[in-house]
Amino acid sequence: MKTDSAWLRSGGRNGLASIGIVVLAIVAFGTHRASAQKKDAEGGKTKESTYAALTGAPEKARNRKNPFEGDAQAVAAGGKLFEQHCAECHGMKAGGTRKGPSLLREEVQQATPGTLFWILSNGVVRRGMPVWSKLPEQQRWQIVTFLQSLKVPSMNGRP
Repeated sequence: MKTDSAWLRSGGRNGLASIGIVVLAIVAFGTHRASAQKKDAEGGKTKESTYAALTGAPEKARNRKNPFEGDAQAVAAGGKLFEQHCAECHGMKAGGTRKGPSLLREEVQQATPGTLFWILSNGVVRRGMPVWSKLPEQQRWQIVTFLQSLKVPSMNGRP
């Protein structure tokens, strides 16, 4: 009987030690996650930027020129297409909604026409942006022309 109780006592210590290690690991993991979430909230680089896909366009795509640049009719047509296909997520005035980010942000407004065309054509599926390659190329360029017409003149380096 003494042997059994000695075994239980030592087993109990080992069991407690194991539980302690597990608790320590959970606390350490939880602290790390809280730190990462705090970094996200403070704008740290732990979380990928909403606009990071803009930097993913290949050089050949970035360098493409907009065939409708400065064309008022293309701006109007692009505005109608934007309302039909984009406003649900990005808002009627492209200011963003819960579904999609603002397209008035500097990251978007500073992007080349080719980059915007590439994003429209390929989407950003992991962020919920659909692929719009089904739209004829002309219509995608018209949407790009509309987006470029939204540029706000900067004052003191701020849009």
